[in-house]
Formats: sequence, C-alpha cells, structure tokens
Amino acid sequence: MNIRLFFNRLFPPACLLCSGHSTRALCPECHADLPWHRQPHCPQCATPTPDGQLCGACLKHPPAFDRTLAALVYAFPLDRLIPHLKYHGRLAVAPVLGECLARAVASAPRPDRLIAMPLHTQRIRERGFNHATEIARETAKRLRLPLDVASCRRIRDTPPQMGLKHAARQRNVRGAFACSEGVRGLHIALIDDVMTTGTSFDELAATLKRAGAREVSCWVAARALPPP
Repeated sequence: MNIRLFFNRLFPPACLLCSGHSTRALCPECHADLPWHRQPHCPQCATPTPDGQLCGACLKHPPAFDRTLAALVYAFPLDRLIPHLKYHGRLAVAPVLGECLARAVASAPRPDRLIAMPLHTQRIRERGFNHATEIARETAKRLRLPLDVASCRRIRDTPPQMGLKHAARQRNVRGAFACSEGVRGLHIALIDDVMTTGTSFDELAATLKRAGAREVSCWVAARALPPP
C-alpha cells in the first residue's frame, strides 16, 4: 500500500480551521471565507484609502519600498493561524498563506527574486525555522520565481515589534539588516506574514536600495488594518 494512503487512512486529513474532512489544508468553504484584502487601498503600503489613492502617511514620509500587495486582512481566522505557525511550529499553515499570496500577486509586475524577511540566527535556533521563508517557498514554487535566501541577513536580534509605537518600531529595527551587492539592479519582492506599520519592510528596503536594488515590492500574506 502507498505510505501516504496508509497514513491518510490512519489519520484522515482535516481542514486546519473547521477540522472537517478535507484533502487540502483548508476545505473549500473555509478557503472562500478567508478575509481577502479587496478594499481600495494605498498602492504603497496597502492601508485602506477611500479611492485607492496614496495615504497621508506615505505622502508625508514615503517609505523606501515602492508598493505593497497583501492577500488577506489580519483578522479572524488569520490572527489564530499565523501565531500558531510562528510560535507553535504548525508548519502546515505556511503553504496555505503562500498559496493565497501567490494568487493575490499573480498579475503584479514580476520581480527578479523573492527574499523572505530575515530572522536573526538566534531566533531561528529557538524556533527551528523562519516562518517567512516557509511562506515564500510556496509562493516561489507557484509563481516559478527564484527564492534568494543568501543576500539579506538580520544582523541584530531586535526585540519583538508587537506593542511598540511607530517611532519605537523605527528605532528598534534601525541598522538591523545587511544585504549583499548581488541585488544590484534587481527588482526584489520581500515576503512576510503580516505588515503592521511597515517599519521592518521600510528598513530592509532601504538597506536593499543602498546595496543597489532598483525596486522593492512588499508581498505580505496579511495586512493589519488600523482601527475604524
């Protein structure tokens, strides 16, 4: 007997959300009910704007990245799934997010390479993986794009950004990254699970551009939205 069929009989595959029988990580009903990021939004940071124009924050302080594309809104059930991936090692969540992201960016300008938001080596040792890299692997596979895991490093083990105000977030990530000149002249798409204020993306994009990158896009599985 095929070993996969054997294990499927012992442990029937179940949807990550409703636990119902499903041959995929999410059943069709749960997949359709995901909070897709379809409202008009700022093309640079993906925060909602009335007519899809640049938001005031990007007009006043333009970030180093050129555009942001988000697949989903960081709301239920993403606010349960993503922490389970990051902090509890539920790696089955990553391909789901990567597939959603690949679908959302399918018609976007194609970058030369994908780069996942780097984690410091200490964090990788603690967790055993970089969640952003796991998401990026699925996106790269579906879009047939190269995933670059060598050109960018996080050189400071910064404290978590959660709970910090915007200015504190900026200070927290200042000088946190290093990028090689192998990115010179390239369009890079940065991948991560969630964009909240965009300060980590801004710092990494600035570091990439100092290294010679021509263009930097942010591709995120989910966008955290400001309170109404």
